[in-house]
Amino acid sequence: MRKWTRPLVACEPLKAQIQRLLTEALAALGPEFNLPRDTLAEVDRTKDPAHGDFATNLALRLAKPAGCKPRDLAAAIIAKLPPNAIIARSEIAGAGFINFFLARGANSDALAAIVEQGAAYGRGGHATRESVNVEFVSANPTGPLHVGHGRLAAYGASLANLLEAAGNRVHREYYINDAGRQMEILAASVWLRYLEQGGETLTFPSNGYRGDYLKPIAQDLRAKAGGKFQRPAAQVFQGLPPDAPAGNEDEYIDAVIARARELIGEGAWRDIYDHALGQMQDGIRADLAEFGVTFDTWFSERSLAQSGEVDLALDTLRKSGHLYQKDGAWWFRSTAFGDEKDRVVVRENGQKTYFASDIAYAMNKRKRGFELLLYVWGADHHGYITRTRASLEAAGEPADCFEVRLIQFVALYRGGQQVSMGKRSGEFVTLRDLRTEVGNDATRFFYVMRGNDQHLDFDLELAKTRSNDNPVYYIQYAHARVASVLRQLVDRGLVYDAADARTNLALLANDHELALIKSLMRYPEVIGQAAALRAPHMLVHYLRELANDFHTYYNAHTFIVEDAALRNARLLLIQALRQVIANGLGLIGVSAPDSM
Repeated sequence: MRKWTRPLVACEPLKAQIQRLLTEALAALGPEFNLPRDTLAEVDRTKDPAHGDFATNLALRLAKPAGCKPRDLAAAIIAKLPPNAIIARSEIAGAGFINFFLARGANSDALAAIVEQGAAYGRGGHATRESVNVEFVSANPTGPLHVGHGRLAAYGASLANLLEAAGNRVHREYYINDAGRQMEILAASVWLRYLEQGGETLTFPSNGYRGDYLKPIAQDLRAKAGGKFQRPAAQVFQGLPPDAPAGNEDEYIDAVIARARELIGEGAWRDIYDHALGQMQDGIRADLAEFGVTFDTWFSERSLAQSGEVDLALDTLRKSGHLYQKDGAWWFRSTAFGDEKDRVVVRENGQKTYFASDIAYAMNKRKRGFELLLYVWGADHHGYITRTRASLEAAGEPADCFEVRLIQFVALYRGGQQVSMGKRSGEFVTLRDLRTEVGNDATRFFYVMRGNDQHLDFDLELAKTRSNDNPVYYIQYAHARVASVLRQLVDRGLVYDAADARTNLALLANDHELALIKSLMRYPEVIGQAAALRAPHMLVHYLRELANDFHTYYNAHTFIVEDAALRNARLLLIQALRQVIANGLGLIGVSAPDSM
């Protein structure tokens, strides 16, 4: 587990400061009004500047338990607010809302803090859990990562970054499905390609992995083993049941696997199996690393069985009365926890199911001390949610320690035509292909533009466009424009005076400047909300709005003006903008270039 320390927060966000002031006021009023303890002081930014900068409905919510009218309670809350330098005035509105108008210098102080804190700005102060295990991607190592896996990677990595920025301890994990039938099909597919390269002619099984990506793996196997595993194709397929469409494709591939093990022996079969797994997993690791996605742990499914943890997990459920035998198999009584039906964990032939490993894996995470197990799964895995949560509850773990975020499917469009994908047939676009075509930045950005619960149509042409219509270009261009202004300053022989800028921030008084400052102040709140709601797209939308505020400001005003005081103040403002854009883009794995 990576070493972690809570990030320091040099300047408390304005919203958090007001919440703290309200909490102190409520504590002072508690004995007089019999208010509930630990009341959450909810505060929201106002949409209409006429209603102030922030507002709360605390008085409306607490009036009944306090036994008084909301407006009377609102007045009492205002009267108990501690002395502070950030609230210019407070007013009661409507039935009992409290509106807060910030002091003129409040935003200015926070603006200077952005530049001073740099990459730390917006981090910390929102954590609700100490330790979170985020498991994402976890694609079967039976083929290269495709564009669907890419969305899992981009979302999972961005979410982990957000949770960490909010102050949580985050552990990033990839679960390697290195056991079971799909891996055996992969091993058989590699072996058949190996036979072909040795001169054999054969009809490839309809249920095998037929993609060209296996040919180099088979070539490497031949380079290492020579003809050691070569067998005549006629001997391999003699007497096997018919393949589809005349027969059953599953029965046929199982028969091919059994014949391979018979002909070359278990030791050789394991060598081929491990070779195929190692080559595929190396490729996946490399693709993800190049995509800017890294993990603290690559956890082997096979290790759960080898260490006895699967047996231990099932024994735990058996002793607690949650397993029973029926028709020669062992079943988990998941219906007792809301599942639609009970689930098999050990088949009648004694083989453990994938679900048995899933149970052991979840329990293993809890034993490692993680308070929240956060899984990022494809939408087709929705049926596993209830049963996995049920297994944890049956083992005595709290239900809320388990959380799943489902990622909807990606449709890739090129020239208005949707590209079909199918791993076994080999007709799919890999993540590497996509990154090569549109670049890492556009790929990472486009993947998290929409909520994870929405289908994503990935427009290749838009992603490659270098124009303001392309949202990632539009945001990066704002960062580059600031860098350009600073280069112009040097070219003119002028020097930015940071100290002078901080003393003259009151000069930033036009509508564009005030709007931009207000947007910048929202950044820590967006981090907290996006992390809490597991919604990286909220950060994307914020960055786009922030870039729009800046471009509007840029087109309306000159920054390098004759008045040194105003010039320095404006330069501080746009440097704060540059810092926030860099921080935000960094959380979603996108670069912040100084030139475009």
